Amino acid sequence: MLALVLLVTTLVYWPGLHGGWLFDDYPNIVDNRGVQPDHASVSSLISAALSSPSSELKRPIASLSFAANFLLSGLDPFWMKLTNLLIHLINGVLVFTLVRALLQCAGRASRVESPRLKGLSRDPPAERGCAEPSSRSTILALSITAAWLLLPINLTAILYVVQRMESLANLFVLIGLIGYVHGRRRMLRGTDSQRLSRGFLLCLASLTLPTAIGTMAKETAVMLPLYAVLVEWYLFDFRSCASDPASGPSGMRDYRIVTLFLVTLVLPMLIGLGYLFPSLLQPKAWSTRDFTMPTRLLSEARVVIDYIHWTIIPTPRGLSFYHDDFDVSAGLLTPWTTIASMACLIALIVTAIWLRRRHPVPALGISLFFASHLLTGTILPLELIYEHRNYFASLGVLLAVVPILMPRSILPLGPKATVAGGPDATAPGHLVARIRHRFYLIPLLLLMAWWTWLTAMTAYAWADPLRLARELATRAPESPRAQYELGRTYIIYSDYDSKSLFTHLAYAPLERAANLPKSSILPQQALIFMNARMHLPIKDIWWVTMIAKLKSEKPGVQDESSLIALMHCMRDGQCDLPRDRMAAAFEAAMSHDSPSARLMAAYGDYAWNILGNKSLGESLMAAAVAAEPKEPAYRITWIRMLVAMNRKVEAESQLARLRQLNVAGRLQVDVIELQELIDLH
Repeated sequence: MLALVLLVTTLVYWPGLHGGWLFDDYPNIVDNRGVQPDHASVSSLISAALSSPSSELKRPIASLSFAANFLLSGLDPFWMKLTNLLIHLINGVLVFTLVRALLQCAGRASRVESPRLKGLSRDPPAERGCAEPSSRSTILALSITAAWLLLPINLTAILYVVQRMESLANLFVLIGLIGYVHGRRRMLRGTDSQRLSRGFLLCLASLTLPTAIGTMAKETAVMLPLYAVLVEWYLFDFRSCASDPASGPSGMRDYRIVTLFLVTLVLPMLIGLGYLFPSLLQPKAWSTRDFTMPTRLLSEARVVIDYIHWTIIPTPRGLSFYHDDFDVSAGLLTPWTTIASMACLIALIVTAIWLRRRHPVPALGISLFFASHLLTGTILPLELIYEHRNYFASLGVLLAVVPILMPRSILPLGPKATVAGGPDATAPGHLVARIRHRFYLIPLLLLMAWWTWLTAMTAYAWADPLRLARELATRAPESPRAQYELGRTYIIYSDYDSKSLFTHLAYAPLERAANLPKSSILPQQALIFMNARMHLPIKDIWWVTMIAKLKSEKPGVQDESSLIALMHCMRDGQCDLPRDRMAAAFEAAMSHDSPSARLMAAYGDYAWNILGNKSLGESLMAAAVAAEPKEPAYRITWIRMLVAMNRKVEAESQLARLRQLNVAGRLQVDVIELQELIDLH
């Protein structure tokens, strides 16, 4: 049955594998030369591992996986997406293994198997131990796994190539949780009183190694110890089997486990908060966002409730991929759904605590859902909404919902549930009960059918870039990004032919996107870029509104990328743009406090290569190096500028510093070329 579920998942997702790149795929993969090595040398692989622009930690394992795909099949999105699907299927097997283990340790399977038992013990889970696999725990685990594999909210973690980072990180999270549960089962079964027993060592290894490795795919893997402590609290109660019969069957508090979580969870959490929190209180941390820390926390209450809705009863309008049209909460009553959402969240948390003894698995699911959003849904200045953030969180929702929808004759929800069946299971009363229990399956089957259908239809849309762009623009008509992406796709299909139908279709969504609230300069940049490439007139209003946006708000990554694209088009001789307009755009972007190193380097490139202002270009590149001293690309360009200006001593000094960044020879080619360049002068 598990193999059949994996096959169905593959068939549902298969059409989407033939689609193209989208959004953050470009800076992380398509335009990132680091993950496109010419050969598999040590230096090129190290360069690939450290090439991600998404995080200061560089996410080396995810980047290496992209580089491996490139070495095997080139820059073909099909094979990239197929790799994502394989990771998802492996995660499905791990989810099944984990969920079945959790159900066994909830203390039900061993008791419902015997028809002679009329009730279940109310002892804490750690005192009952864990059961062996049973058909009932397997059926429920299989149902949850099938639902998780086919949930529409998880689609972007598979077909959105760059979000391999999310699925790969959670692969290690699942491995860690499975190892931890297995280690605790060994500790509960054994009589070994040694402090470093095999079970405890397995728990220790399962919390440390997968966390460390998974974090190198994406930082969300740091949540593994928190997930494990919730599993411990709900299912094991921090207890161990007593080795001394005189201590009774209730077990004792296991302070090895308490110490383990103090070291792997509490201490790192305090260190992390101590490191991050002071910088988060600085205004510049939020300067590129349209929200502050308080308004973000208020808004995330609504977002988390939306996540629950989109997981259980998803709609195409809800799962629109682009959510930049979301209105930030300005206060508890602005809008009123803010305080209502907070009340719902509090009620769910209280419910989870109340259900801890009665129905530990659904209660654990609620807590895991909330825990998974503590990193991305609280104080960090990240974007408010992304569907892929629910890749693990959705498992928590299913742990809470699917057991409730599953008939009790298949699997009771907790230790207080009674057992259906017995010697008189064929009596008329029991036949009626069995029919009634089968009727209870209808809501779950309807949900499963809807999840599968919506995922299949969305995967079909992802199979073609133009079809996807139209679908997402329809789902999110007020999203500037969705409308921009539709216009950009039309431009790509036009092949820069002014007579193409797609050229005429591109103007409407781009101009609509430019006029929507919260729009970046992307639509104006696309309009200017398109008309310049086709040698068509450029409307003055496009320049005016673009420069006004750059002056009004500090530019973000997308705004910087837009300016860089225009600058490269000019430098490559493909766009004949007015130099004064471009200079005004750069000056507007630079007018804010603490401009980014990337922006300073781009303006320096423009000043040096297009304006011919060598002094300005060199000073801006030097400022970029000072702002990001560990980024070799800026220093390499600066050295070339210094050599061109006959400042050989300074160039030698900067080359010496570049050599310090040449870890494992990843910059060896650049170092040799620069040394030869200096020697020639």
